[in-house]
Amino acid sequence: MQHILITGGSGLVGASITKRLEAIGKKVAWLSRNPDKHSQKCFFWDPKNGDIDEDAVEWADAIIHLAGAGVADKKWTDERKKVILDSRIDSTELLYKTLEKAEKKPQAIVCSSAVGYYGFYTGEKLVFEGDPAGDDFLATVVKKWEKATDKFQELNIRTVTFRIGIVLAKEGGALKEMLKPPVAAPLGSGQQYLSWIFIEDLSRMIEYAFENHGVSGIYNAVGPVPVTNKVLTQRAAEYKGKPFVNIGVPSFALKLGLGEMANMVLGGNRVSNEKIEGTGFKYEYGDLNQALKKIFK
Repeated sequence: MQHILITGGSGLVGASITKRLEAIGKKVAWLSRNPDKHSQKCFFWDPKNGDIDEDAVEWADAIIHLAGAGVADKKWTDERKKVILDSRIDSTELLYKTLEKAEKKPQAIVCSSAVGYYGFYTGEKLVFEGDPAGDDFLATVVKKWEKATDKFQELNIRTVTFRIGIVLAKEGGALKEMLKPPVAAPLGSGQQYLSWIFIEDLSRMIEYAFENHGVSGIYNAVGPVPVTNKVLTQRAAEYKGKPFVNIGVPSFALKLGLGEMANMVLGGNRVSNEKIEGTGFKYEYGDLNQALKKIFK
């Protein structure tokens, strides 16, 4: 597979996987609403209005589907919730309709999902792909999102869906937000589990998925060892050289500032990576200290 088409290519994960694939000689193109804004090869699409350059899917040997409005970018008003859901469903349905009538179809499509599927908070329980979904806002979004991506299998395209955990990266994401205040501190009790993955391992996992024909279906994209919010915050602060105070930011203060979105940082999931490891995937940064050292070196 030489030609890889990416939706959501300019985001944190999309940019990382683009860099990795081009470094190993793949040709990468993005689907974008604003192709002229990027130096990357792009094809036009506008999921909200159902427009797409159909040459894009004819060009692609594989598709990596990451598109979707950021869940933590803005406060969750009713309007924002609609944007979060619609951006995922509209883009997936447009891809499906385009692929359905394409003469040449890609060999594989790798779709992003989220560990939010299991619900905001699952406590100490280790959750697996076959466990039931939660019933909160994010879990509902993820269920509908996965139902939409499941349809690609009807077209006889090998489909892989990754429920992605907390992505650790130098360029942005959760870690940058956690360390933004002058003093680092746990959120709420700090005992909630965070199932994290280093961005380079996630990029490798996505590449591994479309290159390995035995990989199909839903997988948790998390590292081997989930840690608590307190542990992640404290270790990240140490590597960053930032003061850490072991006094949790009160839940009521977070809810006052973030509203319903506070549940996302006050909750947590202890998620199993057993299924993807069982396929033979190997982590380069499975240890938290390794990942943080790489980020803050």
